[in-house]
Amino acid sequence: MTQHGSTSRLSPITRRRLQAFRDNRRAWWSFWLFLFLFVFSLGAELIANDKPIVMRYQGEWYVPLLVDYPETDFGGFLPTTAEYRDPFVKEGIETHGWMLWPPVPFSYDTLDQALDHPAPSPPDARHWLGTDDQGRDVLARVIYGFRLSVLFALALTIGSLVLGVVFGGIQGYFGGKVDLIGQRLSEIWSGLPVLFLLIILASLVEPNIWWLLGIMLLFSWLGLVDIVRAEFLRARNLEYVRAARAMGLPAHLIMWRHVLPNAMVATLTFIPFLFTGAITTLTALDFLGFGLPPGSPSLGELVAQGKNNLQAPWLGITAFVSLSLMLSLLVFIGEGLRDAFDPRHIQKPAGKPAGTLQPAAESDALPLPQEPTDER
Repeated sequence: MTQHGSTSRLSPITRRRLQAFRDNRRAWWSFWLFLFLFVFSLGAELIANDKPIVMRYQGEWYVPLLVDYPETDFGGFLPTTAEYRDPFVKEGIETHGWMLWPPVPFSYDTLDQALDHPAPSPPDARHWLGTDDQGRDVLARVIYGFRLSVLFALALTIGSLVLGVVFGGIQGYFGGKVDLIGQRLSEIWSGLPVLFLLIILASLVEPNIWWLLGIMLLFSWLGLVDIVRAEFLRARNLEYVRAARAMGLPAHLIMWRHVLPNAMVATLTFIPFLFTGAITTLTALDFLGFGLPPGSPSLGELVAQGKNNLQAPWLGITAFVSLSLMLSLLVFIGEGLRDAFDPRHIQKPAGKPAGTLQPAAESDALPLPQEPTDER
């Protein structure tokens, strides 16, 4: 299907916004570059791993990447999982077959016991970005850490989006005492010292990624509530919303079908910045030692490694470049979305006189109101 055919079913407003985003070359290429890096990191096990991807031994096929084989299957003496980098096991397999290794033959937690220099060792042909102070490959930890950061931020953003839209929509649509009570509770909740709570809870329970996600989710949605609330307050008094109420439609249906699509226009422009904030918060907590469990492939832990090992500048440089690239791409994408959804930056359709002005609220942000007879 051609590109024109794939976009012909979109509304004119959506097509203009998509074209405005494409015209922003920095945002457009940042989107594709970030998408490529994310898809690349999803296959981290195929890129950096201390197990062969596939191997053949004595006429039989093995997939160590997916299955844990005992050492006895390859001529060893122990029934434990085979260590394919062990010289004895490696020599036996290569004598009676072959192994296909990933480009980086180290996982994020692999300790290299055969370093030519004391850890942290500088970059060389064996470790392209060097090793950290425990002898772990830095490139492998960056690849796994990028994936972990993006997936964590994605889960936190989705959860924050759901909570922010629900609570902000209820406050904005019903207004009155509901809005007043909701605002006061939001102010009290947002005034709690989040970092101190995380430090206290980290000293009471063993941290893990799900615990950290749940704690951060309790506070990350507050910044989205005000945006959604303002959009619902603006749209609740529009004519087609009042017509739907007069027809007797239930509140949840009006909010879902008529008000929410308009509120999502401003909400979508906020998502990349919420995503960036989630990555920054996770990195900061890992840097302080209150984030992911020790040993996790964390970019914040790599930043701490660079601070603690100033004699190994490759650690700090790698952490800085990785985080700068990731956050810069997200900021460029967010700026592109913000401009694409801004009615002032959308090119007017062909055929309109240059001096013709259109109300932004009706032509660029809201769908055309339907006649009340269509809802019956």
